[in-house]
Amino acid sequence: MPVQPQRQSKPAGFLSGNALKLIAAASMLVDHAGLLLFPQTVFLRILGRLAFPIFAFMIAEGCKYTHSPWRYFRNLALLALLCQIVYYLVDRSLYLCVLVTFSLSLPVIFALRRFRAAPGLRSGLVLAAAVGAVYALNLCFDIDYGFWGCLLPVFASLLQGTEYDGNRLNVGMLGLGLLCLSSIQGGIQYYSLLALPLLLCYNGKRGKWKMKSFFYIFYPAHLVALQLIAWLLGR
Repeated sequence: MPVQPQRQSKPAGFLSGNALKLIAAASMLVDHAGLLLFPQTVFLRILGRLAFPIFAFMIAEGCKYTHSPWRYFRNLALLALLCQIVYYLVDRSLYLCVLVTFSLSLPVIFALRRFRAAPGLRSGLVLAAAVGAVYALNLCFDIDYGFWGCLLPVFASLLQGTEYDGNRLNVGMLGLGLLCLSSIQGGIQYYSLLALPLLLCYNGKRGKWKMKSFFYIFYPAHLVALQLIAWLLGR
């Protein structure tokens, strides 16, 4: 009797990628409102801890499904560069935002994908060079969430393309990365683990609407709006 091929089970969750990113965007808005307008309200910063791990997971998902790794990296890196120019002009600060963090994640993820596809000395050196470059940049610059933050999407990508690739295990790997990040940063960062139950509800689908442009625009737009409100209030 011929052996029937096993079917891959689809995630049984009810949250699309767009829904998760909308939750993360709302969390980020609350977090930055707490930072700029209500610095004494710690609860707002706690709610804001959901944003980073959700976006990190979706960055890993984007790498998994993109047809053009270079274009994916280029678009994110250009937006990060634009935001950094604006930040420097406004605050004269060289603190590098979370878009830079995620931009540095992408070369490591793509190098890891190359290593899995063709294990060997050359692809191993490329992967080691990518990780080393990210580490060196974190030594030279103050990057949002630091070295382990840059690696968080990588944790969610570790099992992609293997027989263990599945939402629960990928979320579990992200959780391991969050524990590493939280143990270093401490404080309210441990509340970021509350994002894991939401990610377990991911159904593996993008959602009905194409919202990529919205999420690219939302990040700089909400910061400009909050900075303007803070300026008007004299904060």
